Amino acid sequence: MMRGHCILSHGFESGPDATKVSALAEVAERHGWTHERPDYTDLDARRDVSELGDVVARQRRLLELARAAAARGPLVLAGSSLGSYIAARVSLEVPVRALFLMVPPTTMGRLPALDAAAVPVSIVHAWRDELIPAQEVIDWARPRAARLLLVDDGHRLSTSVETSARAFAELLASL
Repeated sequence: MMRGHCILSHGFESGPDATKVSALAEVAERHGWTHERPDYTDLDARRDVSELGDVVARQRRLLELARAAAARGPLVLAGSSLGSYIAARVSLEVPVRALFLMVPPTTMGRLPALDAAAVPVSIVHAWRDELIPAQEVIDWARPRAARLLLVDDGHRLSTSVETSARAFAELLASL
């Protein structure tokens, strides 16, 4: 029996087959959740829009997928870096059961600051993140009573893939 659906959003200049979202897809499957990994690489390549590609179009793409999925049943949004930013922002517009955010940027230049629906939030962040200071994520997580796991790693979480997958498994098991 399927428990719901997970949409797993990769980070900037990554892809749907990236190590972290692939690990999350395996976890979702093991826990009885369907999943999809949207491809945003075409939007990331659009340097004419911003240094991070077309973030607004990325968010729109996720919003369309999330609306369709939420209409069918429980939905969990997960993402890494820019993928976590758009997942959190989309949660304000679509009913979601939970959010799983890896190295979430709390600010995005002229775009709105990171915000999310009042649902269970689990975060994995790196103490040595060279792009997003850990303290900013701690400060964002505190008023939301988000579950926050800080690991000894950098922004790519390259040595923390299994740790991230376990944290995602714990979130899904709690729903």
